[in-house]
Amino acid sequence: MNLALLSEQDLLDDHRARLTGRRRDHLVDVLRAGEGDTLPVGVEDGPMGTGTVTCLTDTSAELRLELDQSPPPPLPLTLILAMPRPKMFRRVLQTVAALGVKDIWLINSYKVEKSFWQTPSLQPGHLRENLTLGLEQAMDTRMPQVHIRQRFKPFVEDELPALLRDRPGLVAHPGTSTPCPVHLQRPATLCIGPEGGFIPYEVEKLEEAGCQSVHLGPRILRVETAVPVLIGRLYDLCG
Repeated sequence: MNLALLSEQDLLDDHRARLTGRRRDHLVDVLRAGEGDTLPVGVEDGPMGTGTVTCLTDTSAELRLELDQSPPPPLPLTLILAMPRPKMFRRVLQTVAALGVKDIWLINSYKVEKSFWQTPSLQPGHLRENLTLGLEQAMDTRMPQVHIRQRFKPFVEDELPALLRDRPGLVAHPGTSTPCPVHLQRPATLCIGPEGGFIPYEVEKLEEAGCQSVHLGPRILRVETAVPVLIGRLYDLCG
């Protein structure tokens, strides 16, 4: 936890907050913080700064806040991701949040097993937990939005065109002749398929909607690897 992300429920007033549960335990057990120590904090969808521990108990830590910093700018990227395997999904979601993606669409695909949609990780509380972990890792406060679409064709035909308006749309698809572009200076929409990739019909539908198929070279990567590699190639994350 490089930053303690505060929700409205944590705020006692404009200058004080109370941490409980995981964040309080991390402060004590990992950071070894005590009264008088400071740590990076941020308010969800708001400013960042520091929190000074003013009171520490067995169940909570009260902080005095000084919020005078802005969060890092978000990536101008819409990510369309075929629902990953549940074991992988949590890691992917945390990674995407840490990289600064704020618009995430989870879609169905032929190779996505029906059981994937039953994972508890899709419940709002679990989604928020993993997005929060990603934000805390990257020291960011802007909470991503996650949209869930379990029908591929209606999404591609009815909603995808609006997500491609005035921006390039890219489909990560091994075997195509066009390499993935680098260092984009504009918004984009990126589609990433499941393990094994989109089937030809799905690629065709995505291309009909306005996407271009691109590749990362001859190597086939797992989704959890391809996601950060593609995003890092498209945008200069050190800029």
